[in-house]
Amino acid sequence: MMSENPPTGIPLWVAGARPRTLPAAVVPVAVGAAAAVGHETGGAWWRGALALVVSLALQIGVNYANDYSDGVRGTDDERRVGPLRLVGSGLVEPALVKRAATVAFGVAGGAGAGLALVVGPELFAVGAACLLAGWTYTGGPRPYGYLGLGEVFVFVFFGLVATVGTTYVLVEEITALSVLASLSVGLWATALLVINNLRDISGDRQAGKNTLAVRIGAPATRVVFILIHLVALALAITTSIVHDRLAGLMVVFGLAFMIQACVDVAKGTTGPALIKVLGLTGQVQLVSGLAFACGLALSG
Repeated sequence: MMSENPPTGIPLWVAGARPRTLPAAVVPVAVGAAAAVGHETGGAWWRGALALVVSLALQIGVNYANDYSDGVRGTDDERRVGPLRLVGSGLVEPALVKRAATVAFGVAGGAGAGLALVVGPELFAVGAACLLAGWTYTGGPRPYGYLGLGEVFVFVFFGLVATVGTTYVLVEEITALSVLASLSVGLWATALLVINNLRDISGDRQAGKNTLAVRIGAPATRVVFILIHLVALALAITTSIVHDRLAGLMVVFGLAFMIQACVDVAKGTTGPALIKVLGLTGQVQLVSGLAFACGLALSG
């Protein structure tokens, strides 16, 4: 659904990058860096900054690639609500959006290559997997986002890989703390996609985009959304206690946003009204995630 007065120029491209999704890139790096506190890093904290560049560029690249692929397939049309679609709205030529996605992926690949040269060649394989998964989410002949597997991608790459990977580039080992902490991070990111797909369930069904929400239906999707939040919170609390980083219990700072989002979803909120819930879900991820990261770091 396009605004009557859509932005132009740089604001248009910023809107197309979907800035509300960027906490999904920031939080895993913050938590991964926090999990490295207390380990010998050799003073190489600049690696964390490069990891953040990789994560942000990958998220933006996925957003542009998704916009391009959905747009040329005709998935993004007037039936859809939510963030502005560059191609679907007809405001930007598909080739330009595809080029923007390529540039973003190039930035992610370049920063990742820099880390690989310092840390180890295994990161080249991880980076290649991230880029491939980012493009084929909605691109290519058989996009897995159209098969109901988008949540798997988000959980794995913006949870496990991004969080554990950040810790790994800092301390050059996979730690139990980073793995356990990454589960909550992945679930918070997945919740964003679940609520996004719940909002778009009608349009996606008509367009033949068989997301998880389309496959299991709205009532079950609402249950999944609530369970994701409950499990994410429980895992974060467990991580803080098991690893004796009790300041990690600061994760409860995002509890009010979580409760409101879950109540709204349980009440049966639909369509454009779910945009508010999407915002609340982003606040859960940002506030809970950063509070969790700060707590883990302070206890390290």
